Amino acid sequence: MKKQLLIAAVAATMTTVSMADISITGGAKVNYTNTDYELATKNDSNAFKHDVDLKVVGQSGATKVVIVMANETGEVTGTSTSTDRAFDLEDTYVSSSVADVNVKVGTWDNGNDFVSASARSAGKFSANTTVGGVKITYDAANASDEAVTVSGSMSGVNASYKQETAGEEIKLSTTVQGISLAYHADNSDTANSDTSSIEVSGEVSGVTVSYAQANADSGATIEGDTWMGDFEGASDAYDLTADQDVTAIKVSTAVAGNTVSFTRTDIDGVTGENTEINKFMVTRPLASGATFEATYTDLTDAYSTTTDFTKLDLELAVKF
Repeated sequence: MKKQLLIAAVAATMTTVSMADISITGGAKVNYTNTDYELATKNDSNAFKHDVDLKVVGQSGATKVVIVMANETGEVTGTSTSTDRAFDLEDTYVSSSVADVNVKVGTWDNGNDFVSASARSAGKFSANTTVGGVKITYDAANASDEAVTVSGSMSGVNASYKQETAGEEIKLSTTVQGISLAYHADNSDTANSDTSSIEVSGEVSGVTVSYAQANADSGATIEGDTWMGDFEGASDAYDLTADQDVTAIKVSTAVAGNTVSFTRTDIDGVTGENTEINKFMVTRPLASGATFEATYTDLTDAYSTTTDFTKLDLELAVKF
């Protein structure tokens, strides 16, 4: 009887103590890419690449410590060197709550969208709370300006307004009869430096159709990395210049256990000529737990034939 009472007392004590917890998740992918350049003076290429990510989360109660590490082929020098064998620290932050305010301090990726590239900066701080169904967020960082964001939902419309020192950001999204609509605008106080995007998507008879358009003023450049294309200026991206607009349409469906999609992207240049990117992709989950993906890309540049190419990329990816 005394032993049972002792066990019960210990168990009751343990339920009142916040226990620390550590989890490790991540993913990896390996790619083989063959690029066939149409310009005779430019050599074709074959490349093997890898990308490994690890996310470590330590949690005690409502407080989390998050560390994200990544190892990517040639991410620093573009060649096989010692940098390829090291894990770079990416996201490193602490999040917690003080009363009704959620706080986050450290370094993290702000994410991609149709008009802006992802970016990280040191010494970031974010605090948010909800008042009457409206979320208020304050953001600051050592190397950037302060910003206040007000967001919420009304009558099925999600809205966000971000006031920055030198501009504003507006986001609107909703769903009407199964059709998803989204609008995003980055307005700058600097003349001719605004960017904006719209996206419309829906499903018809098992086929998902998406349309997107990103516009830039004469002093602004589209730098997003989304299903429209990678325009961040990386080695596998199409590097845009100011005043170039992008439109894209994507059609995807399921066929015999595969996900099959076709994307057509058009880039309008300042000269009125277009760059056309056609991408055909097949994705299939494997019994091994990995996912196989084959992507064929054809790029035709009307104002610079030196960049015309066809590319076949074969990828094996896994998440854990």
